[in-house]
Amino acid sequence: MSALVLDAGPLVAVDRDDRAMIARLQVAGRDGLELRSNAMVVAQVWRDRQGRQASLARLLRAVDVRAVDQQDGRDAGVLLAAAGTADPIDATVVLLAAPGDRILTSDPGDLSRLAAAAANRPVIIAC
Repeated sequence: MSALVLDAGPLVAVDRDDRAMIARLQVAGRDGLELRSNAMVVAQVWRDRQGRQASLARLLRAVDVRAVDQQDGRDAGVLLAAAGTADPIDATVVLLAAPGDRILTSDPGDLSRLAAAAANRPVIIAC
């Protein structure tokens, strides 16, 4: 099964109740795409201690949110050096993707550079 890996952009859109993004992600799930992200991406968008980010919380229940460990950090650093970019969270997003996966992002430029440098070569989709 292929996955749709989520960068912060789609999560921010859902948090802002962007109905088009919510529908897009619902269709992806119904079409059998696994929704995947990591804990650092969640950290970029989660701000409410009281849990009032209801739309985002609902989405996250359907997303395979993975931890970032020491090896992931090292691999991300190597990928950043190879791509000539600087955002470690972007690098961890690219590393989540397997061949054939797609990454949904509001930052297609940097993620495209990282994807080109990565062995997995995910498809970058701008949102």
